[in-house]
Amino acid sequence: MTYLKVKWIHAHPNQPVLIYSELDHDRWELRKVEIFPDGRMLYADPEVEFKETGLSMEPLPSLEKIAADPEFEPEVISKAEFEKIWEKATA
Repeated sequence: MTYLKVKWIHAHPNQPVLIYSELDHDRWELRKVEIFPDGRMLYADPEVEFKETGLSMEPLPSLEKIAADPEFEPEVISKAEFEKIWEKATA
């Protein structure tokens, strides 16, 4: 598994500013948490899509490809960090 945290730099109040993803070995999202400017946390997994948040319809690109877009600041995080955010979002 790979765990990503992506900061999305934009001025759209209805779009997330942080996206956390759990990826399988082919880079398909298994779980996702989106954090919005107002602090809302939405999530998705294969069984649940909370409000407008859903899993990606295609595998995520490489870290380098994501980082090539100046709107995105991706970083690999630990499973523990992802689980902490997941627990908070799904509580």
